[in-house]
Amino acid sequence: MLNVCQNCGSYRIDKIIDPAGPFAVCPDCNHKHSFLYLPLLFVCGASGTGKSTIQNLLLGRLNTAVILDGDILWRPEFNTPENNFQAFFETWLRLAKNIAQSGRPVVLFNAGSLPDNIEPCVERRYFSDTHYLALVCHDTELKQRLRQRPAWRKCDDAFIKEQIRFNRWLNKNSRKTTPMLELLDTSEDSITQSAEKVALWIQEKIRQP
Repeated sequence: MLNVCQNCGSYRIDKIIDPAGPFAVCPDCNHKHSFLYLPLLFVCGASGTGKSTIQNLLLGRLNTAVILDGDILWRPEFNTPENNFQAFFETWLRLAKNIAQSGRPVVLFNAGSLPDNIEPCVERRYFSDTHYLALVCHDTELKQRLRQRPAWRKCDDAFIKEQIRFNRWLNKNSRKTTPMLELLDTSEDSITQSAEKVALWIQEKIRQP
């Protein structure tokens, strides 16, 4: 547990990060310990843009990163838009931080993994960089994909309208976030082609010094 000081035993999420080591420094006793300071990658986007299908295609293919689906930790009590789903994302960052200590960065596929939700998190400090890729597509294509889903997915008109709104927001605001969202339009490519582009993006980001 990286949040527990190896010297005084204090549990501190807010350790001071010294990139020179890199070291995590206990605010209570100033003890510092080394850790792997790796990047963290996010693939976000509206439902229907290809996140889950691409994530499944990449599983077992990239041995340089750990690819995870954000929904596996979702619980109703995490549904707190009033504070940008803070508990949900703090939990994910804590898990990703610990996974990274095995030597491979995490790539999280999750619809709402936006800079405004991630960057303010206390656990964000344990990653050297964060990179964001938003999958988008044309409104008509998105609507068609969602209407083709089975009934249990509950893609009614209200849900489709909300996904189109989010998709448009990503297209309009991608350059306004910090860090900026990179966009990948999946409208015209096959799902295999889109997966290949996502794989190349992941490899590019984790190879950065």
